[in-house]
Amino acid sequence: MSLEINNDFGQIDISNDVIAQIAGGAAIECYGVVGMASKHQIRDGLTDILRKENFTKGVVIRQTGDDLHIDMYIIVSYGTKISEVAYQVQSKVKYTVNKTLGMSVKSVNIFVHGVKVLSV
Repeated sequence: MSLEINNDFGQIDISNDVIAQIAGGAAIECYGVVGMASKHQIRDGLTDILRKENFTKGVVIRQTGDDLHIDMYIIVSYGTKISEVAYQVQSKVKYTVNKTLGMSVKSVNIFVHGVKVLSV
């Protein structure tokens, strides 16, 4: 599935995987986020942190009309305030998708799939 944008110059098709990669990259840059988790951990057999090439497994893109909704499954660092990390991820993803693709995001839903203790 892809998003279609029509403008004066023609039609642009943007794949959901591209949006997921952009959103996942933005989320990883936020303080307190250790990594992305798979949205179907049991089915995929992935119980650890996803690498950069698998961000699309931890992000769900939905479009209803002109509204874009993003669901993200993250793993946070132990000792961080989860609500603050989630808020920062929401803000960063909305800003990055808007500036990169020119699309406004209606909602970014954060699902925390785990807390990881970072070794010193």
